[in-house]
Parts: sequence; C-alpha cells; structure tokens
Amino acid sequence: MPVPLLDLKAQYLELKPELDAAIGTVMENAAFVGGPKVAELEASIAKYCGVEHAVACGNGTDALFLIMAALGVGPGDEVVTTPFTFFATVEAIVHTGAMPVFVDIEPGTYNMDVSMLEAVVTERTKVIMPVHIFGQCVDMDPLLELAEARGAYVVEDACQAIGATYKGRPAGSLGHASAFSFFPSKNLGCAGDGGVVTTNDGDLAAKVRKLASHGTSKKYFHDTFGVNSRLDALQAAILLVKLPHLDRWNSERRAAAAVYDELLADVASLELPVSREFGEAVYHLYIVKAASAEEAERVMSALKEAGIGTALYYPLALHEQEALEELEGFVAPSLPVAESCDARTFALPCFPGITTKQQEEVARTVRGVLA
Repeated sequence: MPVPLLDLKAQYLELKPELDAAIGTVMENAAFVGGPKVAELEASIAKYCGVEHAVACGNGTDALFLIMAALGVGPGDEVVTTPFTFFATVEAIVHTGAMPVFVDIEPGTYNMDVSMLEAVVTERTKVIMPVHIFGQCVDMDPLLELAEARGAYVVEDACQAIGATYKGRPAGSLGHASAFSFFPSKNLGCAGDGGVVTTNDGDLAAKVRKLASHGTSKKYFHDTFGVNSRLDALQAAILLVKLPHLDRWNSERRAAAAVYDELLADVASLELPVSREFGEAVYHLYIVKAASAEEAERVMSALKEAGIGTALYYPLALHEQEALEELEGFVAPSLPVAESCDARTFALPCFPGITTKQQEEVARTVRGVLA
C-alpha cells in the first residue's frame, strides 16, 4: 500500500472550493503584492500566536535574517543555536556577519539542551536562537532566564512549530521575536514560499517591515538598506483559508504520532520521539532513530520499495557542514548527541488524514527489517 510522506493533494481537495474562490478573488482584484489579504493574514497570525504584531515576508529564512538585522546583529556578535536543524537557521546567522555558536541537543526531542547553554554564552552573545524542531517547543523558561541575566535577545526559530505550545503559551510568543515558515510542507503551508515574523515589540516590527521592503516606509524614500522580502497576496489568501483548520490538523498529527508510539513500542533498536510534559507538540515530522546509519538505510530502502515516503532529517549536523569551514575563526565543537544522529534519524509518514491502516502498513514494513 503506497503511503506518501505528506499528502498535500488530499489537503487541497478537502478545501478546494474555498481555496479556488480565494485565489480567484485575488486574481480578479489584481492586488498581488501586499494589500488587504496580507494585512488580514498578519492580523490573524498575530491573534493566533497571542502577540501584538506579525509581519509577513518572503520565507522563514528571511524572517530569521530580518529579525536579527532589525536587532542590529552583526560582525563581532555571536548567535547561539542548535546544530540539529535545517541549514537555513545557520545561513541566516552567517548572512548578518555574526558567528554561529552551537550547543548540543537532547536525545529523543532533538531540541537544544538548555542545560548546556551557560557554558557557551559569552559577552559576545547577542542572540540565543532556540529551534522548536519537528514541532515541539524547547524548554524555554530556563533559557529565557539565562538570556535576561546575560542581556541576550531570544529569537525563536518556530518555522516547524506553528500551533505548538509551552506551558499553555503558543510558540511564537515566547521570545523577543519569532520566525515562522509557510513552506508547502509545513503544518500551515502555502503554495510556494512564505514566512512571518511575530513579536510584541512595535519598534522591532516596524524595523522588520522596513527592512523587508528595501529599507523604506515611504515609497521611493530610503533611510537604510533593506531587502526585497514580501509575501504575495495569493499566498496570503491560501493561508487564510487554511488557518482555521490548523488546530484540527495538528490534533490529527498528534493522534497519528500516538498510533506509531503504540505500534512500534516494542522495536528495541528503534528510538521513538520523546514528548515533553510542558507543552503540546504538533509533529511537523515523526522522527525515529535507528541504531546505526546502515540500519537506517536498510529500513528506508524497505519503506521506499513498498512505496512509503521517508527522508533523512538530518544526514549531517550543521557544525559538520563543509560551508562552515569557510568561516574565519569558526572551530567545530564536539557535540556527541547531535553527531550520533548523522544519517540515523528519519521520518515516517505522519500527516492529517493518514489512516490507521496506512500506519499499520508503515509499521509492518519497519518491523520487517528490525523485529
């Protein structure tokens, strides 16, 4: 039985009349850049995340960069983050001119190990950037306490975590500012690239908005250098249709994860994801860890042969990437937990609408290799 890693076609068909109508309205009005749909989306995202401001932009990577640029992050500064995430996180840091500093991760959650932060924070640390990887929030209270004591900003990379909570508070409302991605595969995805910055700081929001629009708040008058990072109205219209369904979809993801937890509980050589008690995860991905890279390859090959979607997340930790060797002064640290994940952590299909029968087929294929 074929099982996709993510079924975006089914999601479109579920909402087809609404999505087609929303797209048609934008086309008829010919307001393609900015305009009422983008403003409406910004207000809706701000309300959903429990913050005062949301600024739409071109993608999640830009959202991270724009926040740091607005905070004045630059050469000589350090940004502390995780080595276990998509390359965009470190890319955004490097493009500000700052130096990335990595702290190891927790087993099971794959999130930043906050207990190790104090050892790497220095007087040059301008930002601490937790990544709520795979849709589960980092343990934020001790992180925020340390950041306040050291005078550092906290920027949440919440690109995979819209709808996740920490002690009843939404991801995107926990730090000084946060970045979300609307890439199609995200829990709330558009039909291309898109992103948003959320914050309670009005001055920061205004700076982000200016930087995202060529450094101007009055057309043709520029008092700084910015970039071109705008969300298309078509994408905003699509996201406005999808947003009311997000909580239900996230609930379905949690239910699917619970099914896998039960189906695979007795597969001793496979580490299942750990869910922390302080919040609700949204399972952007359901990630399992094999005993070795070779074993992960065998399981993934069996899944692919059976027509079941899977992918490595991630084949190589960020501090091991060749690109970082080009950074003057960067010395790759030893991060044993992150390094133990290289080519061993991979995703099983976990998406809204996946059936128990499909999950049983996935589990049967995995067990056929490992059990």
